[in-house]
Amino acid sequence: MLKKISTLFIAAAILLGAGTASHAVEFKAKGVWNMNFEYGSGGNFTERGRSENGNKAAGVTGWGRYGEDQFEAKSRVRLQLDAVASEALSGTVYFEIGGVTWGRASKGGALGADGNNVVKIKHSYLDWAVPQTSVKVRMGIQRVFLPDFTTEASQAFDADVAGVVLSTPITDNLSLSGFWVRPYNDNWAGDSQSPQNYLDNFDIFGLTAPVRLNGVNVTPWAMLGMFGSNSFRSGTDFYGKNSTGAGALGLSPAVYALKDSKVGRQIADAYSTVLWAGITGEMVAFDPFRIAASFNYGSVDTGAEALNRKGWYSALLAEYKLDWGTPGVYGWYSSGDDDNIKNGSERMPNVEANNESTNAMSSFGTLGTWTLGRDTLIGSTFAGTWGVGARIKDVSFFDKLKQTFHVNVLGGTNSPAMAKYIKGAKGVDGYTSYTPDTGDGFADFNSANYYGLYLTSQDYAAEFGITTTYQIYDNLRLLVETNYIALWLDQSRGVWGGYTSATGNNMGANSTTDAWNVNVSFIYKF
Repeated sequence: MLKKISTLFIAAAILLGAGTASHAVEFKAKGVWNMNFEYGSGGNFTERGRSENGNKAAGVTGWGRYGEDQFEAKSRVRLQLDAVASEALSGTVYFEIGGVTWGRASKGGALGADGNNVVKIKHSYLDWAVPQTSVKVRMGIQRVFLPDFTTEASQAFDADVAGVVLSTPITDNLSLSGFWVRPYNDNWAGDSQSPQNYLDNFDIFGLTAPVRLNGVNVTPWAMLGMFGSNSFRSGTDFYGKNSTGAGALGLSPAVYALKDSKVGRQIADAYSTVLWAGITGEMVAFDPFRIAASFNYGSVDTGAEALNRKGWYSALLAEYKLDWGTPGVYGWYSSGDDDNIKNGSERMPNVEANNESTNAMSSFGTLGTWTLGRDTLIGSTFAGTWGVGARIKDVSFFDKLKQTFHVNVLGGTNSPAMAKYIKGAKGVDGYTSYTPDTGDGFADFNSANYYGLYLTSQDYAAEFGITTTYQIYDNLRLLVETNYIALWLDQSRGVWGGYTSATGNNMGANSTTDAWNVNVSFIYKF
């Protein structure tokens, strides 16, 4: 570990020295150090938010989304080097070291600090301008995301991915940005039915058109993708737990209750079509009063109805900026699954949403923080939920100290009938519902809602959060997050109530308890 870090800094020093000698290229260095200390409890969660009748996985003593303990200490370093030849040409490489969990050998945090697989290239791209034009091009591994003026975090696409982005102004009020990215290709090892690398690419094309008028900003956007029948496969399972990305990408059905033998191991079409469209905007003409709204729609067509997905999401925000803070109210609604498991999912698909942005409406229930703190208790996005909330942002009565308070009341928009498939009380046309690989007899909540809980229209939750930042020095910031989520899940037999499987295992209720966490981060940025 220390050798790798030393190598990075030696390389940086050589590059900086070379830039000084040549006078042709200027090298700039940026970086972020993040030290995080966190304590959390409740939720009874195991892998990626799955709840197993209130039981924790073996060896897990705490919140446990990734086998975490109640108390965790972590650190991460990000180092960015820019080689700038001119305003029209530059190159960037962005290294990431960690996150390192202190004491864990596999994460480089044990005695000796020489663990492997903790240093990676986060970004590596080339920026250049097409000569004699206003077109700018970025090529390589980079962050690509869609806009959202309400949540400040896209519910459809926000990821580090390899691709090409082009942008150009059209008029003083209109600009265009288009991209092609390739999340997956040449990862399928092959088997007796499909040769290696056959039909395993996933490509996405997108276009945004920001419009800036006097007091109004609006950005319509559209995105089209296609993925092959082997794009997400890492074994014999296409949409199950062993897939390389279908669950994480939110492209699979919300509940994988159909066995492979029922729908066929591969999708009906060689390539599936994925389509998204949306519009987001804000009105600031009456500053300090601001209104923002967003609407997204997405669909996945695989050729097999049971594996299709389509849905939508909308959000509205109103806030008023005062000298001491910015109070606001907001709400969101996203479509949920109906009671027919054979017609696929009615939840909006997404591609690695909220990757690097912070969800301004939820700091614990969804991916709401870019620090190393725990989150995603409800889900990575708002898909399949509704909610209303209020917040006071950037409250400041003392120099260098700011606080944000928020409270949300939310629930699910999925049919309660889906709970029977998830907990194994109901199958499809004689086929039993999906059983996890562990053989523990419990329903696989991970496959139902990757990164969180599957909430029906009879399930509710309340989220409370306080975020405090104190600027210790110009480059050193202290961030303290305190979060609590209260859960009220329907324990009746028709939803999450008790059910005894054929093997005698008591499926029981989804007896998830309330959850809370406190995390403290020291962030040094230069």
